[in-house]
Amino acid sequence: MDFFLYSKFGQMIFAVIVLAVVVGIILFLASLADRFAGRSRTLWMVLCFGGPAAFLLTLGLIYPAIRTTVMSFMDRTSQNWVGWANYEWVFTNPDSLQSFINTFWWVVLVPTVSTTVGLLYAILVDKARFEKIAKTLLFVPMAISFVGAGIIWKFVYEYRGAAQDQIGLLNAIIVGLGFEPLRFLQDAPWNTFFLIIVMIWIQAGFAMVLLSAAIKAIPDDIVEAARLDGVNAWQMFRNITVPSIRPTLVVVVTTITIATLKIFDIPRAMTGARFDTQVLANMMYDQSFTFGNTGTGSALAVVIFLLVIPIVVFNVRQMIKNREVRGA
Repeated sequence: MDFFLYSKFGQMIFAVIVLAVVVGIILFLASLADRFAGRSRTLWMVLCFGGPAAFLLTLGLIYPAIRTTVMSFMDRTSQNWVGWANYEWVFTNPDSLQSFINTFWWVVLVPTVSTTVGLLYAILVDKARFEKIAKTLLFVPMAISFVGAGIIWKFVYEYRGAAQDQIGLLNAIIVGLGFEPLRFLQDAPWNTFFLIIVMIWIQAGFAMVLLSAAIKAIPDDIVEAARLDGVNAWQMFRNITVPSIRPTLVVVVTTITIATLKIFDIPRAMTGARFDTQVLANMMYDQSFTFGNTGTGSALAVVIFLLVIPIVVFNVRQMIKNREVRGA
C-alpha cells in the first residue's frame, strides 16, 4: 500500500481520482442549480463555479501566505516563538543589506531601461520596411528562460587569467584590442550591473511588443491633426504618443518591476549568487534551503511580498481609472 501511494503511478492514479471527484461535485452542483430560479439559482451557480476556485486559491496561495508569515516569527526549526528577531536579522545583517542594495538597483534600472529601449525601438521601427523582422530580433530573448539567458551571457562574460586564452566573447574582443581581460562577474559592485543587462535584454522585447501595439492603436486623425499643426518629432512623441499610450506604459513598468523584485534565476545561474550579487530571492532561498533557517527565510519572503503589494495596488488603481475614463 505504501509503495502504491508513494510511487509515480500511484500518485497519478490518486490525482485522477481526485480530479474525477471534483468534476463530479461540480456537475452535481450545476444540475442542482438548474432546479432553482432567480437569486437562489445565482447563488448556487456562484458556489458551483466560484467555490472550487476559491478553495484552490485558499489552498495554494492564502494558506501558504499565512503559514509563511507565522513562520517568520519563529526560530529555524519553526518550533519556538522568537518575535521580531528574524526581521531584525533581515534589516541588520551585512549580507542581507547587500541584497537590499542589489535589489534596489535591479528594480530601478531594469524597468526604466527596458521600457525606454522598448518604447524607442517600437517608435523607430513603426511602419518601417523590415518592421516584422526588426521586432522579431528584439523579441526572441523573451522565448529563452532566465536560466538559459544566464548561461548564454555567462559565456559572453567568461573570464580567464591573462596568460590563458579567453573563451568569453567580450574578453576575447578586449584582449584582441590589446587590453587586459576584465572580471565581469567577479568584481563587485559592477558585476551586479552586468547581470542587470541580461534582464534588460530579455524584458526589452516584452515592452516593445505591448508598446508597439499601443502606438498602432493611436487614432490616425489625431496624428494627422498634429502634423497639420506643424509639430516636430519630439513634440509628437511628448504631447501625442506618450499621453496616448500612458495606460500601457503603466502596465509594462509595473509588470517588469514585479518580475524584477522576484528575480532569482539570473544571479543563481551566472554567479551562484556569490561575489556580492545576491538579491532578496537568493537570500530567501539560501536561508530556507541551504542553511535550513526557515525563520529568516520566511521573513525575507514576507518582505518581498510586502514590496510587491504597493506596485500591484497602483496597477489596479490605474486600470480602474482608465476604465472610468473610457466609460465616460
